[in-house]
Amino acid sequence: MTEHHEPPRAVVVTSDAKMALAQEIVVGPHRLRADEPASLGGADSGPTPYDLVLAGLGACTAITVRMYAARKGWPLDGVTVTLRHEKIHAADCADCETRSGFIDRIDKTIAFTGALDAAQRARLLEIAGKCPVNRTLKSEVEIRDRLVD
Repeated sequence: MTEHHEPPRAVVVTSDAKMALAQEIVVGPHRLRADEPASLGGADSGPTPYDLVLAGLGACTAITVRMYAARKGWPLDGVTVTLRHEKIHAADCADCETRSGFIDRIDKTIAFTGALDAAQRARLLEIAGKCPVNRTLKSEVEIRDRLVD
């Protein structure tokens, strides 16, 4: 990951009345769109904001695992990360500090392909949970909102 080696890039999200709920996203040379499904008033012209969060987590997980396996010289041919997000009652989470209201749950399943032994697969699963985005989502995050002209 490039988290410590390159300055942070700005992600610019633009919305206007003509686009309804759709958002244009620009990150360096990359352009993409976010939207909401029709059932929520959008046109489903792109992934939802939560889809994009999951995509970032999944990409970080796969990159981290591939980099680790390459460094070790392990025969990892491929990684598939499948993620789902839902809101659950805090009372339904035995390991959570929050006891009331709702919390976010992300289920992440990982499949490895390649001639890996059981110990290598277990270690890669452990490494998958240490990707930088995973750690960010599990840590305290400060978000500062500022109005500019």
